[in-house]
Amino acid sequence: MNKIQYKSICLYQLQQQPLFVIIFAFMMISLIILVTMTNQFDSKFSISLPLGTPFREGQERDLKAVLKGADPSIPLVFVSGNHDLGNTPTPSTVEQYCRAWGDDYFSFWVGGVLCLVLNSQLFFDASACPQLREAQETWLQAQLSRASSSSSTHILVFQHIPLYLKSPDEEDDYFNLQRTVRQNLLDRFKKAGVKAVFSGHYHRNAGGCHGGLDMVVTSAIGCQLGDDVHGIRVVVVTADDVIHRYYSLEQLRGRGIDEDLKKLLQA
Repeated sequence: MNKIQYKSICLYQLQQQPLFVIIFAFMMISLIILVTMTNQFDSKFSISLPLGTPFREGQERDLKAVLKGADPSIPLVFVSGNHDLGNTPTPSTVEQYCRAWGDDYFSFWVGGVLCLVLNSQLFFDASACPQLREAQETWLQAQLSRASSSSSTHILVFQHIPLYLKSPDEEDDYFNLQRTVRQNLLDRFKKAGVKAVFSGHYHRNAGGCHGGLDMVVTSAIGCQLGDDVHGIRVVVVTADDVIHRYYSLEQLRGRGIDEDLKKLLQA
């Protein structure tokens, strides 16, 4: 990306006020775009699913330097993934992540919405750290039990690896969770009243809806592996629904978000 392209990205004027913005960033130039665009949203918080490389220390240093440019009034929420913890996480990689970025799973409330952030690597392969998976399972069960009887407007889940890409009964794949794990989580999420699960990992847009539970897989603002273009997903939360649409950076620069979403945000 050259300087002219980057300057054009800085001209985006996103003046609508969604409840929050979910952004997937995978390259250092993308992290700069992430901060620039996030600062232009009047958001309650921002979700980032960062992707690392073997050059972890340098990237962590650069990422933290870039994030200093973020509007301090917008909390940044990080969701761990395979390039942060490894495809098979260990106590050491999880500890390293937590030391740098905070807890690998947690919950928080915003505007009456309960948000659960999960460490999906523990669902994918916890063979090197079974105790950590057990700890998250115990915590998650307690959260879901309380959520089912809470007065939350909606319950949303954020995790790096999708439950599925297109269908709940699809074959196991590198980009989804194993069917036994997937079905277990689907059943528990639906029982607790979870409205949607938001994920990345696939570097393409995908997902579906099963039993009233949306599985939303968002492509990258950086590296694309399919036919999608660089962009972000805008999520609008109302009392009755959670509406989400993926916009390319060019769409946002040219016309912004759709009028119906603008009206919802202004209501």
